[in-house]
This record gives sequence, structure tokens and C-alpha cells, in this order.
Amino acid sequence: MDKLPFDQLGISADILKAVAKMGFEEASPIQTAVIPTILAGRDVVGQSSTGSGKTAAFAIPAIERVDPKIRAVQVLILCPTRELAVQVAEEFGKLALFKRGVAGVPIYGGQSYERQFRALAAGVQIVIGTPGRVMDHMERGTLKLDQLKLVILDETDRMLDMGFRDDIEHILKSVPPTRQLLFFSATIPRAIQDLISRYSKDPAWIKIESVAQNAPQVEQTYFEVDRRSKIEALTRLIDVNDFRYGIIFCSTKIMVDDLDEHLHSRGYLTDRLHGDISQTQRDRVMQKFRDRKFEFLVATDVAARGLDVDDLEVVFNFDLPNDAEDYTHRIGRTGRAGRKGQAFTFVSGQEIYKLQSMVRWARLDIRRGKIPSLDEVDAARSNVFAEKIRSTLDAKEFKPHDLLIDRLLDQGYASTDICSALIHLLQGSQAAAATAKKPGAAVAGFSVPTPSAPPAAAPAAPVAPRSAKVAPGWAKTVASPKDLLAEVARSHGAPAATRPAHPVAPRAAAGSPADHAPAPIALAPSDTNAESADDEFSSAATRKPKYERPARTGREPAMATIFLNIGRKQLITPADIVGKISGVTRLPSTVVGAIDIHQRHTLVDVAKAEAGLIVSKLAGIKVKGISLAPALAGDETKLPPS
Repeated sequence: MDKLPFDQLGISADILKAVAKMGFEEASPIQTAVIPTILAGRDVVGQSSTGSGKTAAFAIPAIERVDPKIRAVQVLILCPTRELAVQVAEEFGKLALFKRGVAGVPIYGGQSYERQFRALAAGVQIVIGTPGRVMDHMERGTLKLDQLKLVILDETDRMLDMGFRDDIEHILKSVPPTRQLLFFSATIPRAIQDLISRYSKDPAWIKIESVAQNAPQVEQTYFEVDRRSKIEALTRLIDVNDFRYGIIFCSTKIMVDDLDEHLHSRGYLTDRLHGDISQTQRDRVMQKFRDRKFEFLVATDVAARGLDVDDLEVVFNFDLPNDAEDYTHRIGRTGRAGRKGQAFTFVSGQEIYKLQSMVRWARLDIRRGKIPSLDEVDAARSNVFAEKIRSTLDAKEFKPHDLLIDRLLDQGYASTDICSALIHLLQGSQAAAATAKKPGAAVAGFSVPTPSAPPAAAPAAPVAPRSAKVAPGWAKTVASPKDLLAEVARSHGAPAATRPAHPVAPRAAAGSPADHAPAPIALAPSDTNAESADDEFSSAATRKPKYERPARTGREPAMATIFLNIGRKQLITPADIVGKISGVTRLPSTVVGAIDIHQRHTLVDVAKAEAGLIVSKLAGIKVKGISLAPALAGDETKLPPS
């Protein structure tokens, strides 16, 4: 599909003015195909991948269809997540900037009802919301759809995956039959085809091939890494490439919290985003991320769609996504608007077969990479350190130490030897500080702070400006040896350089490092023969246990006990159990109570209301190579002995 300028798509001068203000000159393929068709009044089924510009494709004609004189809802857009609803609302606001009398509002769970009541009562014409909250307002009578002209379902496949089908059907049955209906989705499975056949009238099917939109500016690399070594691999890649702005995707909320905690303790500026975080906190985190007040956002797939962030340098798939579409949505966060980006994916064990299947299905252009060695990481840090000295020499931002330098020169020492000695002392003091801060080297790539050292003070290499380039032979600069000696002498004795302290409040969920002394951890039998990307990863050390679940001294009234046929013999941990329950059932981790791990079995307290679901979902799931056979425990005296 060819692209056309916006002024050839039959849209009004007000919209053209808004588009020009946003900096766009020509429409994307999906916009070129969809906008005239919607303006002609036809139902539309639009299929294209993330980052293709489909929001503007339906927003522009939707705004054109609105009659500013009618103070009633005329356009309804349904979105799967709160983040996407907010992003779509912002896009509508930018495009309707010069349309007098046109107003809209996003409505979603987690936001004040009063604010939404006032906006709806004021007579907005455009409503962008999640299906649950839209239905809620319909039942309350605060959202009237009798004058509705246009209904848009954005990310329809994701809404059905999230269980919104009944809500969507209820809404579509409640709108006037004369309305125009638009479906937008990355994929069109049978369930969506059924909705289209039942509710749309002679729709125009417009498909933009996903291969053409598959993040052409993103350099994609995967790394085969043992699961215990992912954090070490991640930090090495960040340090070698000197990344400062990116997203790290994890598959579970627990993994997000865990990774955020460990990166934070290593001195990286991070924050987290997942479904258990309140909407107010989400908005605050995203605003800080857009303002670059921290470096890396650690998030679940809830953030993969709907995040409008520019200039991302890198996307890390810390966990492999479920399918090729999710992969495309994730890496689509970088390499936007013609810019180049990078996407790094970690695969462990048999996940390589899953990745190969995704590559064949979506024809991904992804290559295999090698994790940088410690020598390469040290070389990259040395280059940054060298550039810092060179920049200071060029700027003359140091105090001369001629007296000290002359004394050493008079004693017969060569200027190059004196420089080398001072650099050695300076780097040695930084290494000593790093060792004092983080004595437990790495097991599974985890760095363990001591109880006496706050995590935010973890040292890292000196940081050079991103635009600076390290010139070969930097020591042979035009500056005199005295200047170089003075700069190194000035730097010596200064505190080791650290990454800035984390701007967000300390984590309270997992306990502070001072609460627990580091405990030894053993390797599971299934992992002992696994090949790591770098044999330095397999060094034995200690780490702080993440979960400190209370021992079972008696079942609480609202809890039920589940028996699991796995225990200390398989080196099971509370984190494994909570993570598996949350990952399989999609329930919050708060449904899990006390955990009692025996030699050959484990007793887990869970919320009574969810016990049956948890037992049914866990049946047959493999943990540590063992197929689970969960059962509700009645008389605990009949359970197998430890």
C-alpha cells in the first residue's frame, strides 16, 4: 500500500493543522487505506501490527464524524488496558486541538468515579474506555449511547484474550443499530471473525502485512543463557553498550519485583510497572520515565501495548514472550519514527524451540549473540574512565598540583610511571569500594548487598556523556604530562563513582537488606549440567532469599491448605511456588499465605475462594522436572512424613 500526504485523504483543515503541529507529513499505509473508507461510512476491519499508526487511522475520521453542537456521546472506543485508553485519549486530544466544541474523556478502573461523572455530565462527545468500566457507567445510567455514531474496538484480539468477550457483546447489543463499527487488531482469530459476522454490515477488510511493519529499524539479538545467569548477562550488556534508556520485559509480576530489586541494589536507576500497581502510581512512574528520571522500566506485558515513549535505546526480553505477536509488540517500543533501536532476548533451555517457532511464523530477522566476558566489560568501563579524564583535560577543569608532581619528577620517576601509579590507585580504591559494598559475587547472576550497606550506594563505573567518543591512544593527548598527573591526583582519594540514587521510594514488599543475612543457595540438579553463556556465571556465592513466608502454625479461617508432591529434595523455594501459582492462575500473589516445605512434599495455604481453581490449574504443571499432583489437604496427620 502506497502512502499519501494527509491533505489528499479528504480531512478538514482543522485536522490538517493538528497533524502538521504533531510533525507528520504523510500518512502511514494503514492510515492511507483506512481514513477514506471510514469517512465514507463503511464498517472496517483493520489488521496491522503495533507501531503502524492505527490509532490516528481511526481517531482522525472519528473526530470528523463528531457534531460539536450535540453535547452527547457520539464516538465510543473500547481498549483492553488502562494504559492504552490513556494513550488513545491523548492522541485524540492532540488531533482535536483545533476542533472547537469537541471534547472527550477516558474512563477506566482505578480512577475516581466522581471525575468521570462530571466529565460525562458535561456532555463529552468521545469516550475512550475499558469494557468493564464502560459497562459500569451504562448500568448506572451515567453513559448514554442513544446518539452514538461510531464504535471502535482497538486491540480486539487482546480484549478477547483478557476475557472481555461477554462485556463487548453486551455493549454492542446496547448501541443503536445505525452505528458504524470498526475493528482493529494485530490478528483476526475465529472469535473475532464471529463478532464481525454478527455485528458488522459489509465491512471493508484492510490488512497491512505484519512482516512489512515488523520493527524494520530494530536490530534483534537473542542469547542462550542459563536462567540463573540472566541478571549477570543483563548487567553486562547494559554496561558494555552503556545503555541509559530502555524497557525490560518479564513474564510475571513477581519476576518484575525481583529484577527491579536486584538492579536497584546494583546501582541502576529502575522502576517497575505491572498489574498490581495502582493507577496513580502507574501514571507517576510513566511520567518519570518519559522525563528520564530513571533509566530502565521493568514491566510485564501490560506495558507492551499502549506505552507512548520515544527514543528508547533498547528493549530487553528478560523472559521469552508467549508468542510472536507479543514479541512484536514488545520490540515495537523501540526503533520508532525511523530511529534505530535494539532488542535483546534471553532464552533458557528448551525455550530455544519456542523462539525458533516464533522466527518461522513471523519471519523474524533475529541473530544469535554472545554475552560479553568480564574482560570486555572491564575494557568498556576503562574506555569510559579514559574519556572522563580526557574530557576534563580538554576542559581544564582541575586544580594544578605542580609542587607534588615536581617532587616526584625530581626523584627520578618518569611521568608515565607516575600517571600509571595514580590511575592504579584510583581504580584500586573503586574496586575496593565495590567489593565492600557487594561482597557476594554472583550466584545466578545476583549481587548481594551486605546488611550495613544501603542498596542505592552500589558503585559502578564513571559515566561519560553519551555523545562522547573515546579516541584511540587517549593518553597521548595534547595536554602536558603535568596536566594529566594533576587530574589523576585530583581524582585520587575521591569516593568511587556511583550511579545516582534511585528517585523512587525504597521497596517495602520484599524487606530491606538489613532484615535478612545472606543465606547459601544450592543449584537444582536439573541446572547443574546446563551450559551457561559464560562459565564465569557459575561461580558459587550467596544471595538473600526473596520470600520470608511465615511457618505454618495453624490454618487461618479464610485459608485452605493445598498439598503439593514436591519438597526440599527438589530444592523447591517459596519463590518457585508463589511464582508458579501466580503465573498459571493469573491470580495476585496475595492469595498465597504460609508455606511449609518438607523433604518430599509442601503445604501451601491459599485463599479458600480460589483453592479449587488453584488445584485444577496446577495439576500436571511441571516444577523442577516433577509433574504436580495438587490436592486439598484435609487431615494433615495423614500426609506423608517429612
